[in-house]
Amino acid sequence: MKIGIRQKLLLGLSGMLVIVAAISLVTIRQIDVLGKSLAIVLKENYQSVVASQDMKDALDTINSAELNSFLGNHDKDMQINVNEHKAKFLNALDRELHLITLPGEQERADRIQHLSKEYFSTLSRVMDTSLTEPVRRNLYFTKQVDVFNDIKKVAQEILDMNQANMITEKNATQTLAISARWRMLSVSLASVLFAILLSYQIHRWVFHPLRRLIETTEEIRRGNLEVVLQTSAHDEVGQLSRSFNAMLIALRQNRNSDMANLIRSRKLTEDVFRVLPVPVAVIDPHGQVKVSTETAVRLFGLKPGVSVRDLPFSWMSGLVDNSFATQRPASLDDKGYVQQFVKNKEYFFKPEAVPIISESEPESSDVCGSMLMMTDVTQIHEQQEMKQGMLSTVSHQLKTPLTSLRMSIHLLLDEEVGALNVKQTELMVGAREDCERLVEMLDDLLDLNRIESGKANLEPRPVQPSLLVRESMEPFLSEAKDRNVTLTDAMPENLPDVFADPLAIRHVFANLLSNALRFTRPGGTIKAGAEKEGDFVRFFVEDTGSGIASEHMAHLFEQFFRAPGQDVRSGVGLGLSIVKELVEAQGGMVSSQSQPDKGSLFSFTLPIHKKQLSTGELYLNGRS
Repeated sequence: MKIGIRQKLLLGLSGMLVIVAAISLVTIRQIDVLGKSLAIVLKENYQSVVASQDMKDALDTINSAELNSFLGNHDKDMQINVNEHKAKFLNALDRELHLITLPGEQERADRIQHLSKEYFSTLSRVMDTSLTEPVRRNLYFTKQVDVFNDIKKVAQEILDMNQANMITEKNATQTLAISARWRMLSVSLASVLFAILLSYQIHRWVFHPLRRLIETTEEIRRGNLEVVLQTSAHDEVGQLSRSFNAMLIALRQNRNSDMANLIRSRKLTEDVFRVLPVPVAVIDPHGQVKVSTETAVRLFGLKPGVSVRDLPFSWMSGLVDNSFATQRPASLDDKGYVQQFVKNKEYFFKPEAVPIISESEPESSDVCGSMLMMTDVTQIHEQQEMKQGMLSTVSHQLKTPLTSLRMSIHLLLDEEVGALNVKQTELMVGAREDCERLVEMLDDLLDLNRIESGKANLEPRPVQPSLLVRESMEPFLSEAKDRNVTLTDAMPENLPDVFADPLAIRHVFANLLSNALRFTRPGGTIKAGAEKEGDFVRFFVEDTGSGIASEHMAHLFEQFFRAPGQDVRSGVGLGLSIVKELVEAQGGMVSSQSQPDKGSLFSFTLPIHKKQLSTGELYLNGRS
């Protein structure tokens, strides 16, 4: 008959269960016996001892009262005391009569009851003050004393009997406890031996075959599929071992057929990857190149097996390490790019490292590599430089004739070359306003061009926020008064200095305040101020103007964007883009909020001076 693991375990555990049940029954029985013995000792003998002692104490107190009465101390309190202790004696005697447990105890208790009647009969006469003292003394010494001594003697005998029985019961209980302890120790030892035997059999039946199975799986994990699991058992473990061997045979067959397909697929993938026109390389967690495109090898030396830390590009290892640490794509700043010369030709690339995350386990993800991609932005860079050069050239070329035209209009309006009639004056005023608008547009274009090219010549220094706000507001006070608009400041006390170029920030405020005045109706309010926000100070300009629709908010700081419905004379849409460039060039950020017909809030941040000194960094054009 074949016995499986289940039957083996059930057989062993059943035996263990029988032993545990036997131990439990023996323990319960011993505890019951010990408990009953202790109950007898405490409930019967101990209470008899207490009752005997109470009778003796009550008699001693009554006897003392009798002797004191012979000395003339007979009063009402003494009589009350005698009556109280008489009641205590009788109560103790009654308890004793109901606690008879030992041979001879009943006779002694009955004798005390008989003697007590005689004693208390004589006591009433001894304590009777109507009798003369000699008569009372004679009664006490001839009758009372002998009965008193007999009662105490018998009570002491009952006390001694019960104390002796308590000692006997105690010794018997100790003997019984020692016997129970040895029996339980013997049973426990037998249980331990049986458990050891059962554990050894379980080790032979289950754990030893499982250990061989684990060792075999470790060999398979290392790639060795030639192992064979030896077994002669006919239980479940034996069936598992034979199924495991069958699985190994199938795996060896599949491996031989799949290996060739895998090699062909890998070679095809590497060939396709290698000829990609974009410089791309796959980096392992140790920083070594696993596979790369030909352009990556030709332009950056990213050959397979080369470590990115050994290449002369410090930004490359930084991006890869950052992608591993954050498990997110890492790149240089928004305008960051790298310059590379290949065969005396200049290229510009925007690199990005994207982590390759393995999701083999549902609740965990590990970065098994990083894909380094260099996007070619040479053409975009050249177009940007071309645009900046064209803007600079056109702006300078236009400024010269515009200056001459402005001077001519100024001379005509001053009537230096002859008087003008009313119609001519109106035309010349309109021409002068258009010339001024053209000059402002050209100035904005030149400013934006200088900032984007990194030639803004910013000179940041520590400056007090309240000074920046109030000096920036001052040129607009008269215009606000003329427009019937209230212009106020909201500056808290003790704001820290910011690290910024005062002239550039005044230019920022000029754009924001002029926009606020342009769109705020008479009777409205404009408020400018600042507040501390972490390691920055946030400046703001808030108005009660017409507001901006939500669909236009995302494009406010784009170049040449103008919200629909604006006056054609309000500009070409460069003011807010200049604000954004100037603030970001000094390490800050811009933001805006607006609700139609309720007003707008434009704000920007500037770094606190102490933070800039501690880091030693100055942000210009998005690069440190």
